[in-house]
Amino acid sequence: MASQVTGTPVLVGRLMEAGIPVETSPRRLAEYSYDASNYRVPPVAVMYPRGVSDVVAAMDACRETGTPVVPRGGGTSMAGNAVGPGLVIDFSRHMASILAIDEQAGIADVEPGVVLSVLSRTVEKFTDQRLTFAPDPSSKNRATVGGSVGNDACGNHSVRYGRTSDHLAELDIVTSDGARLTATATGLRATDPEDRASAERAESLNAGLKDLAHGHLAEFRTELGRIQRQVSGYHLANLLPEKGFDVARALAGSEGTCAVIVGARMKLVPKPASSLLVCLGYRDVVEAARDIEEILRFSPAAVEGIDEAIVETMRFRRGEDSVQGLPEGKAWLYVDLDGDDPAVVAAEADRLLATLRNNGRLVEGRAVPNPVERASLWRVREDGAGLSARLAGGGESWPGWEDSAVAPKNLPDYLSDLKDLLARYKLTGIMYGHFGAGCMHIRITYDLRTEAGRTVFESFSRAAAELVVRHGGSLSGEHGDGRARSALLPIMYSPTMLAAFRSYRRLWDPAGILNPGSLTDPDPIGAHLALDGVPQREWRTAFDLRPHGGTGKNAPSSHQDMLDPWVHAVQGCIGVGRCRADAGGVMCPSYRATGDEKDSTRGRARVLQEMVRGARTVEEGWKSEEVRESLDLCLACKACSSDCPTGVDMATYKAEFFSHYYSGRLRPLSHYSLGWLPRWLKVTGRMAPVVNAVLASPLGKAIAALGGLTTQRSLPRFAAAGDWRKQVEAGAGRRGRTGAAGKAELAGKREGRRSDGDVVLFVDTFTKGFRPEVAGAAARVLAEAGQGASCSADACCGLTWISTGQLDTAAKLLGKAAELLDDGTGRPIVVIEPSCAAALRKDLPELVPTEQARRVAARVRSFAAHIGELASAGWQPSPAVPLPSGVVLQTHCHEYSVFGGNVQRAALAKLGITEVTDASGCCGVAGNFGFERQHYELSMKVAENALAPALRNTDGGTPVLADGFSCAMQVRQLDAARPALHLAQLLDPAPLPD
Repeated sequence: MASQVTGTPVLVGRLMEAGIPVETSPRRLAEYSYDASNYRVPPVAVMYPRGVSDVVAAMDACRETGTPVVPRGGGTSMAGNAVGPGLVIDFSRHMASILAIDEQAGIADVEPGVVLSVLSRTVEKFTDQRLTFAPDPSSKNRATVGGSVGNDACGNHSVRYGRTSDHLAELDIVTSDGARLTATATGLRATDPEDRASAERAESLNAGLKDLAHGHLAEFRTELGRIQRQVSGYHLANLLPEKGFDVARALAGSEGTCAVIVGARMKLVPKPASSLLVCLGYRDVVEAARDIEEILRFSPAAVEGIDEAIVETMRFRRGEDSVQGLPEGKAWLYVDLDGDDPAVVAAEADRLLATLRNNGRLVEGRAVPNPVERASLWRVREDGAGLSARLAGGGESWPGWEDSAVAPKNLPDYLSDLKDLLARYKLTGIMYGHFGAGCMHIRITYDLRTEAGRTVFESFSRAAAELVVRHGGSLSGEHGDGRARSALLPIMYSPTMLAAFRSYRRLWDPAGILNPGSLTDPDPIGAHLALDGVPQREWRTAFDLRPHGGTGKNAPSSHQDMLDPWVHAVQGCIGVGRCRADAGGVMCPSYRATGDEKDSTRGRARVLQEMVRGARTVEEGWKSEEVRESLDLCLACKACSSDCPTGVDMATYKAEFFSHYYSGRLRPLSHYSLGWLPRWLKVTGRMAPVVNAVLASPLGKAIAALGGLTTQRSLPRFAAAGDWRKQVEAGAGRRGRTGAAGKAELAGKREGRRSDGDVVLFVDTFTKGFRPEVAGAAARVLAEAGQGASCSADACCGLTWISTGQLDTAAKLLGKAAELLDDGTGRPIVVIEPSCAAALRKDLPELVPTEQARRVAARVRSFAAHIGELASAGWQPSPAVPLPSGVVLQTHCHEYSVFGGNVQRAALAKLGITEVTDASGCCGVAGNFGFERQHYELSMKVAENALAPALRNTDGGTPVLADGFSCAMQVRQLDAARPALHLAQLLDPAPLPD
């Protein structure tokens, strides 16, 4: 492999001369050293082709320098198919266009970087819901067409629609010798008929492939295509005469080892008019599998399964209401029935349930017609890989044997034997997957950090391979062999077949540069494991990052006992890539704006993982410039802590890193102007009229620039000191006992007495400093609800210090807040500003890890969450309050991540406001981020993800609800004529006159 190193400057020079940008920075190489597998293989360079000519030029340069080539789509491979030495070619960034949709022919012409869900949505819209693209793996909202062809992905509805290869009409490819070919169902041709060299290469390849098939007729017919999900190895049965010499389908599943895909014509299918989910509960996965044959008689479109560990983790991480509609049981099957007539589909569901009840294995089953429940249930299944990686009870699980498949009739016995095998090795397997197709995804509690654990991993994998072969199955049923299983192929195939595989690969790639280490001449499955070689050292952190499981404060598995919490935290990312999705959830706003891997949660986590390795790529630890650069565009929205299936909390990691990085260094100016905001507000409150006048003058822009702030954003007006108190007391005097309770609170604190009031109303710095009228509205709403509210306004949550990584100050402020708020009661602490509520709920016990802090954090509610609780208990606003029929809703990202993504919408629904235009996504300001000069442009791009379109697409008379102060400022920036309201203002029973 010496050429990979010595040839790198030549390779880069060749590509740059051709006008093709190629990147070799340590940060970039760190991002592409991993996929979603157990493996880490640093590349030597990364490129983002803009067209086929770039790929041809890259192939020529790599062939001449002996540099390996690794094609890559979404980078979600669990088998290590998308990592390797040499040049990584990422098609997802630029070559991601849908070129044409031919409804009559049922064909979509696409580039390889097109994301599957984007293709499906576009086809459905173009054909008015008549057609769709069927393959729907759980990673469909970030997996690409090229990657799905590469490993022959299937998906949740594969019972009906099969594998990606079943939907493949033609492939445009570039071979390692630079030929541009089109693979079809009947052979190969030159993509450009005038390209004589490619035409000759096509003729030669056609002849060689036919000779290969003719020489192995018996083996191809008997060893290949035995079960629906036989994905392991090359799909050479498609070269048989009876298959029509289908070269396109023979290339599916070749994992980038034969040619590089640069275009595809994909088949489309009719979209069913009606579908219905039937959810079935069982005692365990084996019992569930025993009903599969009966279920398949009902011709379902999908039969998926999960176990209780995944459900528990979903509820632990995202709240009890994150999983709705599950029947009783400890393992569940999702059965999708479809058809043209909803009544007929519903009748089939009833018949299925009756049949399964008679079988006696079903614990409970129900049809799920509610679309909200249905979406909730499918999300549990689709996030299975991530949820099972870091479980609620503590511990970790890993891929490696997550993709075996057998005939559905053999699934129960296979699973029973597999559970016995796991027990023999003292391992636990978290099981989910495509039960209807006999394909199981099983994440296993290997210890990949120690030599002994890695030995168990290798030994178990070999035993599991022998077991699945005994059951007539395949090592891989969907994810491919890659680095995880290629070395085990001799257990499944005869020496003759393995020789045929090698011959097939050499026909395509005589130079041997395409994706080495997989399928033929593979690396050992224990080579290049990502957790191998991470040095043991202590990383001192301000945050308490110890794993907090559902069974106690710390519930790590045995091999985590001595693992440094910072290392464990940043290794939480396993690469499933949900942060790269273009829709659904809130993370990752910067990636959605730029489309660059470095701006994804995954990209940042991978750079942090290199940091704790002390690798050459990122070796300066806390002072690493690569890590600082990677974290720079993180908005610290915290959405990843909820949306990421493994719970990666990049906002916390950013704050922790910046705390160390800037120690002993001069910070950016904005860290002093915005980071110290609560201090400045004490000054501006005393002279608010003068400050506001100065900032409104031409001098204001100069002051903003001196503070490191953008001059393109309008600044908020400062409130006078004490305005908030006047608002609260005047409103309370009008509506009830809040004013007196507030005075009692302050007096009680001075005298050490227990305070009055049903709740504590926490008036935060932002509310006091910029919108004191919201404090009055909140007090009046609580009084209207019959709740006496004692006010607390002397504490600070330290949010601005946290977001800028000034954690010593933040911890001191939070410690004081805990002392002030720990009054010996269990009263809810209702916080007006959602970001402050989130800081008190989550950051307080992590920065101040005391019982007192945990007591206080447990009492904290956002205002919307508390209103939702009151409404659930039967409270409704006075009829005199003119509630609108609909609103534009901008939920603060911190509230979304800490209190639940549905907290605002749920509160509105309980109040009777059901017409909600949900601007689901980060507003783009995110505290200090959007006010910083260097981040303004990106903050406005982020607003285009959801908020800006929501404002443009709704009537100007529709109220805009934005409880977060930063969100309200972005609304003002986007549309000054539509002031954003806090929920308290929307519900205010007696607003004060202007």
